[in-house]
Amino acid sequence: MPAVTVENPLTLPRVATPAADVARRPVLYVGTAPGGFEGEGFPVRRAFAGIDYRYLDPFIMMDQMGEVEYAPGEPKGTPWHPHRGFETVTYLIDGTFVHRDSHGGGGTISDGDTQWMTAGSGLLHIEAPPESLVVSGGLFHGLQLWVNLPKKDKMMPPRYQDIGGGKVTLLTSADGGALIRVIAGEIDGHRGPGVTHTPITMTHISLSPGAELTLPWRSDFNALAYGLSGRGTAGVEGRPFRTGRTVVFGDGDALTLRADANQESRSPNFEVVLLGGQPIREPMRHYGPFVMNTDAELAQAFEDFRAGRLGTVPTV
Repeated sequence: MPAVTVENPLTLPRVATPAADVARRPVLYVGTAPGGFEGEGFPVRRAFAGIDYRYLDPFIMMDQMGEVEYAPGEPKGTPWHPHRGFETVTYLIDGTFVHRDSHGGGGTISDGDTQWMTAGSGLLHIEAPPESLVVSGGLFHGLQLWVNLPKKDKMMPPRYQDIGGGKVTLLTSADGGALIRVIAGEIDGHRGPGVTHTPITMTHISLSPGAELTLPWRSDFNALAYGLSGRGTAGVEGRPFRTGRTVVFGDGDALTLRADANQESRSPNFEVVLLGGQPIREPMRHYGPFVMNTDAELAQAFEDFRAGRLGTVPTV
């Protein structure tokens, strides 16, 4: 980790450090992501478990998939399943995943690629490792993020974006101590390639040991940080967090992250996913693979799924 990097961050555009009088966001909460299993049995950490939805909106859930080193024959995926009413974002740091869906779409992502699937009105899809990886085994590590859609967009036609790792916007801090990958949204005027219906920012940050990063952050966005690997602190108050822990920031126009001077031997940097979004502030009903506004809409989604109106599994 990570798959997308540069030898010398000082060759990249630099993010300006906010002025001293800009309001820094305080840390409201630090929680530990519980472990579980998803799909056919691959291990996950539930990054948003136990966090009040008012701090998450427009995000619904995020799973860290792995990090796991599979033996030959062990790699696993998900069986065919439906979605409606939101977007799934699969960011693969290590390994390979193959996607297919009931609308005839599909693709392969690996090593720093992102697949952005807008389920909208609904579809069936499957994600699985390729046969070659099942045979050989290997490292698997990634994230899946669910982003809510506003009521006006919930029944839009499904859409896909395949964002290759080489397309993400790479930035650095003033001293070169941080590598910032902007997947979607904007940091200090620099936009990432992801096109979103709900205004959000999604970044993956690598902080060198001892490095500190203060980023400008939209005041109308929330802010969440998740430790992928390593350890450090959040906020000017220096709240500790590390692998598998989620930080909820309060209000402000900038936020601060810092890496501990000593990191884990398996990961030389502090790896953090930093998210923010404009809250939708609409009623949200989430059950299983469907995210709608009312219980009646959830019931209709299940009925449409049972009746085959979300598509059928391809025979080949």
